[in-house]
Amino acid sequence: MAETPSLRERTRRAVRAEIAEAAMRLFTEHGFDATTVDQIAAAAGISRRSFFHYFGSKEDLVMGDTAAIGESVRAALEARPAEESAWAAIREAFLLLRSTHGTVKEQLVLARLYHDAPTLRARHLEKHLRWQELLAPDIQRRLGLPATETPDPRARAFVAAALACLDAAVDAWAESGGAADPVQLFDEATALLRAQ
Repeated sequence: MAETPSLRERTRRAVRAEIAEAAMRLFTEHGFDATTVDQIAAAAGISRRSFFHYFGSKEDLVMGDTAAIGESVRAALEARPAEESAWAAIREAFLLLRSTHGTVKEQLVLARLYHDAPTLRARHLEKHLRWQELLAPDIQRRLGLPATETPDPRARAFVAAALACLDAAVDAWAESGGAADPVQLFDEATALLRAQ
């Protein structure tokens, strides 16, 4: 049975959610880069200092805890059956990402922010590099490559290609206004790579 979060933790989560909601409203109205931390703090009814108590940066507010999400994806990948192919395993592990960012409307806003804001694109690329390191060892094993101290470049390239397919699928999904199936878009992108 899961442990119930303490009152303090529930309060912290509620305040973080209020700050994020105010920020998303401002980002939608003014754009990510044009919105300041001071504006977000004022809209949420908190001080600038309090903002930094809950979030390390404006980018962290949008991206979430990419390290923790990456660890969850790695755990999901490692939990897949050992005999499952690398493509099938990474696809199933990526399905975990569908539940990390709220409603479809919120996910569309986030997808547009990632696409439009240079600072978020840069952080997104940093996340990809970290996730390559996290996911490559399991992919390396699934590809039948010998174990090495650092991930084999082929395993890293595989993960980079899978993440590029994921990005392409999310972009196409956002361009469709959420009408397209992102999983089908991912499958179509990876099928093309696998056929080459």
